Amino acid sequence: MNSTRNLWPFGIIAAFVLFFAGMATVVVIAATHREHLVNDNYYEQELKFQNQIDGGSRAKKSGASIVYDSASDSVVITLPAAQLAQKFSGTIELYRPSEPKLDREFLLEPKADGTHRLNVSKLATGLWLVRVKWVAGGEDYFLEQKITIAAK
Repeated sequence: MNSTRNLWPFGIIAAFVLFFAGMATVVVIAATHREHLVNDNYYEQELKFQNQIDGGSRAKKSGASIVYDSASDSVVITLPAAQLAQKFSGTIELYRPSEPKLDREFLLEPKADGTHRLNVSKLATGLWLVRVKWVAGGEDYFLEQKITIAAK
């Protein structure tokens, strides 16, 4: 007498075991994943984005610029000297997309010729965003430039 076993029950059980093991793996990965928003007040900043766009177009029209000088490890920000005669205030933000703990913020204090030189030799290597925001004569201005600091 030749009897054959039915393997369907074992296949169904194996499929359920694999499914539950896969789901458990996804849950463990999701629970241990480091999550952080780009900024703590990301949603608030998103609502102000149109003002940033308008400030960016005003800054480009004014002739302001950001240049990274890798030879001297510095960022040179150039503003129109005429704006400095008006009521002026501003900030420089060094933003690290991959690690928010490394972000830095400085006061924008240009010389009489409109330039501000910022030493970046102490920053970690990799991608940085230099964001410059200033108010001159009641108008908001905004510039942003990506820089990559290479290993020395």
